[in-house]
Amino acid sequence: MELRNRKIALLMGGTSAEREVSLKSGAAVSRALNDLGLDHVDIDADSSMCRTLMEKKVDLAFIALHGGWGEDGAIQGMLEILDIPYTGSDVLSSALAMDKEASKIMFEGHDIKIPPYFVIRGGNVRIDESMLRDKGFEPPLFIKPATEGSSVGVTFVKEEARFSEAVSEALKYGERVIVERYIKGKEVQIGILGGKALGGVEVRPSSEFYDYSAKYEGGTQYILPPEIDESTYAKAKNIALGAHKALGCSGATRVDLIVDDKNDIYVLEVNTIPGLTETSLLPKIAGLAGYDFKGLVKEMLVDAISGGKE
Repeated sequence: MELRNRKIALLMGGTSAEREVSLKSGAAVSRALNDLGLDHVDIDADSSMCRTLMEKKVDLAFIALHGGWGEDGAIQGMLEILDIPYTGSDVLSSALAMDKEASKIMFEGHDIKIPPYFVIRGGNVRIDESMLRDKGFEPPLFIKPATEGSSVGVTFVKEEARFSEAVSEALKYGERVIVERYIKGKEVQIGILGGKALGGVEVRPSSEFYDYSAKYEGGTQYILPPEIDESTYAKAKNIALGAHKALGCSGATRVDLIVDDKNDIYVLEVNTIPGLTETSLLPKIAGLAGYDFKGLVKEMLVDAISGGKE
């Protein structure tokens, strides 16, 4: 059955901390689906979504949900029960990629280089600077919630005195926090589609790191392709594809890397539902590979049909 004969559910919004970003991604995808002449229904995800999908009798789902349900495998599981093909990675791969602790363990198991880190678990644990000394860590560091995206709850800590405050902020988004050593280098993002590395972009934020503001409010330079030598670029694409495969991902992903001054490459994370807003990176990377936005959306849908999730 071709795309024109299918009714597509575009899932966006939801209840996560990334709701507003998801709505922007969804609006952009909705315009592309209109331009492609495809039948679709836009659904703001809530607790009645299962019933809505059955009532609308959809044949295919395009997931534009960021964080929460969309990226942790929950929506994917529901769609599999309903026997509805969907874009992106399956239940397990989505859950692994969303969980920074779990994905780091998987990367280590596949000999993929990552920044040194340790995990803080909430509860009655006393959180102070002695934790850093006990672990042999010192600023600068990144403090991150274990299960959020779009840099939500992330703090760049340059002084020990800010450590406890940063951990407390990250704990607002879950019971586990990643403390990650800062690796100075170029921020390079590689796009993956259909089991191949499309290319990459180097991100130069005006702020100290590529935070929520830099991602969605402007002031960031995007260098296409990245300003790294050809052999390092090829290596970065291979490592990104390896990280994608290590988690068992499929469809479109974006792999975030750091390339240091020795051209060593560190994997930060794999995003199984990359942003599709006007400033998002995957569309920029896809453009470099010859896909306009409509072409990218169409390819993601075709991959959903042919990718073994049907």
